[in-house]
Amino acid sequence: MSGLEISGRDLTLAQVLAFENDRPEVVLSADAKGRMQRSVQTVADVVSTGRVSYGVNTGFGAFANRQISAAQVKQLQLNLVRSHAAGVGEPFPPDLVRRIMLLKCNSLAAGFSGIRVEVVETLLAMLNANILPLIPCRGSVGASGDLAPLAHLALSLIGEGEARHGDRLLEGPEVLQEIGRDPIELEAKEGLALLNGTQASAALAIAGLQQAERLLGTSILAGASTVEGLAGSFAPFDGRIHEARGMYGQRHVAALFRGLLDASEINHSHEDCDRVQDPYAVRCMPQVLGAVWDTLSHAASILARECNGVSDNPLIFDEDVLSGGNFHAEPLAFVSDFMAIAVAEIGAMSERRTDLLARRINPDLNMFLTEEPGLESGMMIAHVTAAALASENKTLAHPASVDSMPTSAGQEDHVSMAPWAGLKLLQICENTASILAIELLAAVLALDDQRPLRSTVRVEELHARLRSAVPVEPGDHRLDRDIRTVSRLICEGALADILPNGETGALNRATD
Repeated sequence: MSGLEISGRDLTLAQVLAFENDRPEVVLSADAKGRMQRSVQTVADVVSTGRVSYGVNTGFGAFANRQISAAQVKQLQLNLVRSHAAGVGEPFPPDLVRRIMLLKCNSLAAGFSGIRVEVVETLLAMLNANILPLIPCRGSVGASGDLAPLAHLALSLIGEGEARHGDRLLEGPEVLQEIGRDPIELEAKEGLALLNGTQASAALAIAGLQQAERLLGTSILAGASTVEGLAGSFAPFDGRIHEARGMYGQRHVAALFRGLLDASEINHSHEDCDRVQDPYAVRCMPQVLGAVWDTLSHAASILARECNGVSDNPLIFDEDVLSGGNFHAEPLAFVSDFMAIAVAEIGAMSERRTDLLARRINPDLNMFLTEEPGLESGMMIAHVTAAALASENKTLAHPASVDSMPTSAGQEDHVSMAPWAGLKLLQICENTASILAIELLAAVLALDDQRPLRSTVRVEELHARLRSAVPVEPGDHRLDRDIRTVSRLICEGALADILPNGETGALNRATD
């Protein structure tokens, strides 16, 4: 993309996911500017007539019943930004900050928030210049929106925040001086418009979806390699089995396995063996990973809608200023939790397959894939690491959305916890990348040990790429660096193009 015009209506999930790589210049559409200006006029009319409207001329949260004079509405917005900048923890990484800024601007462009064009264009100028506000990752409960994170975003617009520009730290007025602009003096409703919203929760969930898709694609590649490493059966991937169940994701995943496991010297060598059925972690991959595919498809459909969702409050419709609850991030909390469960299952099943490779189900392999059992330990402790991470994932997969901590003296008495759901989803994804890396390392060892027999064309391509990144090293050696190397390939999507049928690891684009 050379440029991206946003209107608050037609930003796609695919564009948001591609934004980090493409980095187009983002501009407001003409119709967005018109709608925004009309909503600003409505806010001005509310202030001039004294009509009571939440957040325009009242306090916030538990102070909603306190009316504010027209002379103090600007101070009200400034106080809001300052007081709500109470986040803690490490700053969000740059890719997430860029997505937060893009989603925030697109939501404001819809024209329901009563914010001036120049405010959003200043935020876009920062984004286009890659000046990224420092936004602490902790401090939001996901209703009323992501208040603390977005307050730190807003601080940068009023000359009181911090931002990164490459390796440089900018503070206070320096942030906007970098793009030749003066600090914004917030008008009525504008501070609230900047703070109210679910953009941090959405950016986390979208990042989780992107990683989860890559992990799902990798788990199919790793699973196919393990089938060959174990001298397993291809029969469980027969299309007739999966048509009988009727689950879409299951059918799709089984077809991918058939594309990977098509013709193999290894498979031909054990056609007459007496092993009737493989363990579930091998035999039931289409059923489990197919359920993951369906889960990610559902999550993608929700996130595609959220890309153009307006999560401000109150909202302005012509002359009406209506208070509601679009800032409640429950839809994002649910899908983040659902994806966390699904990705944890990817890791749990992968750990079981590593155990199968290590325990000599295939009699042609040595225990723990050693060359000299006893003298060497081989993959013994790498499997322990996978088990530790899989166990950690089980704890992290507990849904955040079932918890609620009432805030603001009970006015905000039910909250979503969507940001925490997204943060722990990303931790589960990181853990699962390492679990899959360990399985892949074990699987290539198992393929090495069956030479001169060859696997299928695609599995051999995977083997060759992994061996290029992690060359054969006979005997025991430290494995942490190998795990990190393969995990990095997984997270970057560098193996995904080996998948058949034109898949690239982005398995759910049809929802856009």
